[in-house]
Formats: sequence, C-alpha cells, structure tokens
Amino acid sequence: MSESKGGASARPLRARGGGFMGGPGGGSPGMNMIEKPSDFKGTFRKLLRLMTAWRLQLIIVIIFAIGGAAFGVVGPKILGRATTEIFSGLMGKIGGGGGINYASVGRILLSVLLLYAGSSALSFIQGWIMSGITQRTAYTLRRDLSDKMQRLPMRFFDRYTNGEILSRVTNDVDTLAMSMNQVMTQFITSVTTVLGVLYMMLSISVWMTLIAIVMLPITAITLMAIMKRSQKYFSQQQEELGHVNGQVEEVFGGHLIVKAFNAEDQVIERFDKDNDALYASAWKSQFFSGLMMPISGMIGNLGYVLVSILGGVLAARGQIAVGDIQAFVQYVRQFSMPITQLAQVSNMIQSMMAAAERVFNLLEEEEEGQIVENPVAIDGLNGRVTFDSIKFGYVEGKPVIQNFSADITPGMRVAIVGPTGAGKTTIVKLLMRFYDVSEGAILVDGHDLRAFNRIELRDLFGMVLQDAWLFSGSIMENIRYGKLTASDEEVRAAAAVADVDHFIRTLPDGYNMEINEESSNISQGQKQLLTIARALLANPKILILDEATSSVDTRTEMRIQEAMHRLTQGRTSFIIAHRLSTIRGADLILVMRDGDIVEQGTHEALLERKGFYSELYQSQFAS
Repeated sequence: MSESKGGASARPLRARGGGFMGGPGGGSPGMNMIEKPSDFKGTFRKLLRLMTAWRLQLIIVIIFAIGGAAFGVVGPKILGRATTEIFSGLMGKIGGGGGINYASVGRILLSVLLLYAGSSALSFIQGWIMSGITQRTAYTLRRDLSDKMQRLPMRFFDRYTNGEILSRVTNDVDTLAMSMNQVMTQFITSVTTVLGVLYMMLSISVWMTLIAIVMLPITAITLMAIMKRSQKYFSQQQEELGHVNGQVEEVFGGHLIVKAFNAEDQVIERFDKDNDALYASAWKSQFFSGLMMPISGMIGNLGYVLVSILGGVLAARGQIAVGDIQAFVQYVRQFSMPITQLAQVSNMIQSMMAAAERVFNLLEEEEEGQIVENPVAIDGLNGRVTFDSIKFGYVEGKPVIQNFSADITPGMRVAIVGPTGAGKTTIVKLLMRFYDVSEGAILVDGHDLRAFNRIELRDLFGMVLQDAWLFSGSIMENIRYGKLTASDEEVRAAAAVADVDHFIRTLPDGYNMEINEESSNISQGQKQLLTIARALLANPKILILDEATSSVDTRTEMRIQEAMHRLTQGRTSFIIAHRLSTIRGADLILVMRDGDIVEQGTHEALLERKGFYSELYQSQFAS
C-alpha cells in the first residue's frame, strides 16, 4: 500500500541555562525564557511511575551522590589541619622549639588524597548508573511513541504537522533524557554540598559565615537587575534569528526561482537587513551576559577579602586556627557553586517537565480501536462494496459527504470524478477506515467495515496515490513493502507486470540500486510504476487509485495506464481522476458534487445525458 510522502523539519531546541551567583558557569539572562509545563505535579507523578522500573539503581545513585558530595565537603577541613600543622611547626622553630612534623603532615595529606579519590569514584559510579537509567528511559519512550503512532487515528495527524510530531519523538525525548541525567545527580550533589558546607562553615566561625551568606543576596540582586534589563534583547535575538533562519531556508529551497527571476540582489538586501537586526540584538544581549561573570566575580572576591580579614583577626586572637581560614575560603567557593547549580537545575527541571508533558500527552492520545469482538474474516470475500446512505464530516456540523449510496459488484472498475472539494478522496479514507462514517454504513460483501479488525480490513485494499511514496532503500525493498514475505522472484514478477522490470535492469545495480531520501534519483513516472508494482505484489481484493497519473507526461501516462489496466484486472477498483480521459473505460462512473452522487453511469451514457459530467468533460476538451 502506498501513501503520500510528506514531512517537515522540526525546529531545533535551543540550549538555555545559566546561574545567577558567582563561580563557574555564570549564566545567561535568557534562562527566564524556559518553557513551563501546564501540569507540573501530574507530569512529575507520571515520570516517577515510569522510573519505578529502575528504583534499585536510583537508590544506589542517591546514596553514591550523597557520599561523593560528603567526602568532598570534609576534604578542606582536613586539609586545613595540614596548614595548621605546618604553621605551628614554623612558629615553633622560630621560637626555638621543634620544627614541622612532616610525618603528621604526610598522613593528613594522604587521608585527603584518599578522601578525594573516594569522592571521585563514587561520583563516577553514580554518573555511569544514571546515564544508563536515562538512556533506557529514552529508549522506552521512543519505543512507546513509535508503537503509539501506529494506533493513532488519522484525525490526530490532521491536527498536528509532521514537524510537531517529529519534535516530540526526537527533541522532547532527548531533552527529557539529558535533563534527567543532569538534574538527578546535580540536585542531590548540590543540596548535600550546600548543607554540608554550611555546617562546616558554622563549625569554624559564625561571624565569617554570616559575611559569606550576606554576599549571596547582594550578588543575586545585582545580577537579577542585569537580567531584567537584558531580557528584551534576548527575546529580540531569538525573534531575529528566526527571521534569518526562515529566510535562508526559504531562499535555498526556492533557489531555482530566485535565479530564474534574477532576484539575487533583492534576496541579499533582505538578508542584510535581517542580519543587521540580528547583530544589533545579539550584541546587546551578549554584552549584558558577559557582564555577569566579572560582576559576580568582583562581589565574590570582595567577600573573600572580608572573610580573610576577619579570619586573620580571629586567628590572631587565638579563636580559630590558621588552617581554618584556608578551609573557610575553600568552603565559600564551594558554597556559591552549588547554589548556582541549583538555579540552573530549576530551569532544567522546567524544561524537562515541559518536554515530558508533551511526550505523555502524545502517549495518552485517544487511539482508534484495532480489534473488535467476533471480527469478520476476510478470507473468501469477493470485493463487493456497498455505500448505504453514508454521511460524514471531518468537523461536527460541517458535512463533507451528504448522502452517498452506491452498490459496486466484484471486479468492477469504478471511477469517482468531480470538482475539488466534492468528497472524492474522503470516500477513499472512509473505505480504508481511516475515518468512520457519521451515519449509514459501508459494507464489504454485506459486512459492515466496523465488523472487521482494522489491520485485516486493510489487507483487502491496495493503494496507488498521486504522490508516490518511496523510502530510502533498494528498489527491491521498496517493491517488497507491499508483501514483506515475498521472494525476489515474486518481486521481479510484479515489476514485470507493472512494466518496470526493463527499466530496473538498466540501472547500475538493478534491483539493488539505492533510492535516496528524496527519491530524486529516479523520475516521477518511474516512482509511480514502482508503487504499482508494489500494489500488484500485495495482490489486494480491492484497489484504490487516487490521481495516479496527474503529475507525469503523456507518454509516461500511457505506460502507467497500461500497468494500471493490468493491475485492475479481476479486482474491484476505485479510480479517482481529474483527467477524465483516463477513465473512459470504467464500468461505472460516479459523479460527485458537494458530497453527493449527482450522476452515475458509463462514460458514453453520461455524455448523452448532457448533465454535470458532460460539463466537466467538455470543459477539459473544449477547443
């Protein structure tokens, strides 16, 4: 079965993030542009249920993350003892006493080395386990989404573009996996580090701790003021970037037209205008973003100075050891980093939940029923099709098919003609049960279509459409798509009947020639003949040909017509055509207008009647 090929490129997600405190990873004001989920709690519960399959691994990750962070927090305090030991030894030597106890210093340094090695090992293990969890989660979601796509009704694909669906399956799943990997470990590590460092700082000096804490809101207030001022420039940058990207895609997609009408100068002028606007907004946004690091660094350094001065005074009074000053300075730096990370994590959580919400919404879309109770078997059916007073509309209250009735006997070649919007293609969609009728019934050999399992029902049908759909792969694989269990000999036999075997054998690799992604390495007529061969291989009881010759030249049309004639032999066939010359030999012509059959009969009988069909025919062949 063939279908039209369509697609759209998904808009790439742009990376966002950043912090608002001092330390590494100073952020970008653009982080406030993070998309938020509409139902955070509900999405979070669904995500937790999904991850319960790996609860043991998650517990190990949490334990190891806490352990790794705790080891890192204890390190500076122990290292400070080495500094104190060296300072005491030097002062003792100056005072005439003993010197530095190198054995004691060595033991302290060895213990610190082992502590940091243990912290790194635990962090490595929990990172390895968490990467496995997130990738298995992404694998599960992609598999579930792929399965879901096969069960969704056509109404769903009418509501969403290919690009939107592709974005959910690729971008959103990738965003969820990457964010989950960072959020889980970084959140646990940051919280543990903040609490541990705060405890160690308080244990050294309450006053020094207060100075360090006071510097944080000063940094935050300063950077938030910069962010507020720069936000509009980041918004302008993204908008102008969209204009530039859209123009580039449009121009390169229509490059032939640009060349044909000598519009190069106009295109360049338009691009320069958009590029100048992008430059202006990007320069301002990046300038303000660049201010954040030096300003936060300056405020942070001021805090180090105040802490060092107060530490020196307290050490001179004998209230703290000299090594504690060194440890405290390290803790101040450690204290700001996890707070910055927590700010980044909060943004990542919003992005992760927004992506997860879109994925879960897709997974929860209403499916079309595939199985019915006591289904009718397709074996032994002859292909009689009856339309019994059917009515249908894509939107409730706006009917497309008003009151359609017809009785098609097995083996008949039925042509459906009419102006655009008359409902011709809708009839095909109802036959394939892509949609169900609103009223009435469509019967195959006296059985309502709704009494069949959908998959088995569609085995009755073969389709050849106007837009020949071929996938990237060999010609042999493309024809075999009609019957996956077919042998090579059966594929070649179908190609011979479709009058495409000779063409295939003239190709460099014959049946093994690879068709590229856009199917641009063969002609439109050759693609159409391949889809006819595919339909022949499927050997359906009922055949649907929808505008199969509308986009080819006259000579190729004759070849396709001959192949289609062989294809329709002995099968009930529905032929939709705008070129009325192609359906003169039909056993029955159904003339549609505004969703109703207004005339039916043979070509000659309808011309003699001098009705609507005659008007359509004469409009195409009038001198």
